[in-house]
Amino acid sequence: MSARKVEQEIAIRHPREAAELFGHREAEATLLDAYRSGRIPHAWLIGGAQGIGKATLAYRMARFVLAFRNPLASQVQQAPTLRVDPNDPVARQITAGAHGGLLVLERGLNDRGVMRTVITVDETRETISFFGSTAAVDGWRVCIVDTVDELNPNAANALLKILEEPPQQSLFLLVSHAPSRVLPTILSRCRKLLLRPLDTADVVRAATAATDIDAADPALIEAATASEGSVGRALSLLGGDALKLQQRTAALLATLPNVDPRELHALGDALGTSDRVALAAFIDGIDRWISERLRTGDANANLPRLARLAEVWEKIVRAARDTEAYNLERKPLVFSVFSMLADATR
Repeated sequence: MSARKVEQEIAIRHPREAAELFGHREAEATLLDAYRSGRIPHAWLIGGAQGIGKATLAYRMARFVLAFRNPLASQVQQAPTLRVDPNDPVARQITAGAHGGLLVLERGLNDRGVMRTVITVDETRETISFFGSTAAVDGWRVCIVDTVDELNPNAANALLKILEEPPQQSLFLLVSHAPSRVLPTILSRCRKLLLRPLDTADVVRAATAATDIDAADPALIEAATASEGSVGRALSLLGGDALKLQQRTAALLATLPNVDPRELHALGDALGTSDRVALAAFIDGIDRWISERLRTGDANANLPRLARLAEVWEKIVRAARDTEAYNLERKPLVFSVFSMLADATR
């Protein structure tokens, strides 16, 4: 089964629809304990690798707070988890994206119907009217930013202003794939909650809950085993083609700073012209390679080289978003990525 076919057949449910949380019990307990103390920090940065359930946890917390508005109520004080019955009116409204107490900042479509590459300042300024309004919903108001990494500079500054002077009973849940690259001024106003990758069994269970795939499906088990704890990665690897593409990318990365133009041509051909799953698998392979080098850097490492790698990664992310948003040719992206990485690793 090809990656293209998998992409067409698998319907992945949005994190706001997830009734259950797989793994991350310690992080969930941290949020629950903070809420029922009556002194919960107004802003949280939920960080970790892509696809491990950060947004799912954020929506789970939002549902709980909006369903149980008094942190000292017996339902909160005795609750073992943040779970809210899916049939609860608040849960149904959040699933439908129609709850007046929840604002979600995420990339949207531009005037041409194309997905934006960033969250804009105009979208971020919605927080001002949202938190300033009292007509729609009394009590708690929750803002989920998914992800804070995608805020453009002006949007980040707009968010910072409201974080500096948060309204009463406001809760900000900022999702980040790369917490170390979030603006220090935003980080300083958030409590960090870092999530670990899931174990393979939880990846399988979460992928099954997010799709209609059978938990015993051999392809799912193989993808989960290779996913390094990421449900998103497991779903992108389903079908084998994406996994092979990542292996091919890894083989080329192992030769840096030397690159074989013939292999780059072949990799560009393998990415196709409009296959989003293949593009995601390629970028994910680059992300893993760079992240590993940034994680293993120590006092004796070549710090300028690590800094160059971090800068290159920002450029690669922007280029990949543009390639997907405007349906550009993949092969020039492949050559550009490897050219930047070769320069950064010399």
